Amino acid sequence: MHGNTGNLRFPYVLFDLGSTLIYFDSDWSAVMAESLRAATQSLRSAGFDLDERAFPEAYYALIQEYYQKRSDEFVEYTSEHVMREALRAHSAPEPSDDQLRQALKVMYGVSQAHWHVEEDTIPMLQTLRDRGHRLGIVSNASDDADVQTLVDNAGIRGYFDFILTSAVAGFRKPSPKIFEQALGFWNAKPEQAVMVGDTVSADIAGANRMGIASVWIRRRADVPENRSDTLRYPPGAVIDALSELPDLLENWPAA
Repeated sequence: MHGNTGNLRFPYVLFDLGSTLIYFDSDWSAVMAESLRAATQSLRSAGFDLDERAFPEAYYALIQEYYQKRSDEFVEYTSEHVMREALRAHSAPEPSDDQLRQALKVMYGVSQAHWHVEEDTIPMLQTLRDRGHRLGIVSNASDDADVQTLVDNAGIRGYFDFILTSAVAGFRKPSPKIFEQALGFWNAKPEQAVMVGDTVSADIAGANRMGIASVWIRRRADVPENRSDTLRYPPGAVIDALSELPDLLENWPAA
């Protein structure tokens, strides 16, 4: 049961997921390559005549095309959509929904093993809940099932009123449309909310444009691109650990 949010400066707190509440422990490129090989094997086991080397390479190239499109348009293209396109490009039969979901489950299972909850995530979430904040997750992700699994693996679902992914919303941060959907869960106004995330061009820029307060957590994101982006999209506050967040929200800098 949530407490009374009436006296809180920010009753509603939105979080990014990856590199904010959870962290990745390996080399992304190597894990992605392993993931694509696993998906290819799953499809081959289902009867698809796919080359073990050519299909992962072609699929990876297609993913890069969609990455660029979604970065330009802030529209999400789901993993199911991309994999169907890759199979069509290889003149493969149209997969059933079950075949496709199984291949994606195998693919994401490889990367899921490398995500871990930050040690201060759960104590921080518990503190915010105890103080009466309402919490939600807004994640840029092309596969909703993957995010839902990561949330469950981290043991944090019970702290959140909702987990909203761009795969379901259809739009990616910094699009105002995904933030509008998030606020809509609570019927909240932008000025009642704060967004906490690691990617300045998505989390901070999107929040700022909506009139939502923004907190950049730079623990795993203090890289040149983010530092440069802070000049264009200044965060309302900066933290190096989630453990700093509860006190920050109680003592938010005056405008």
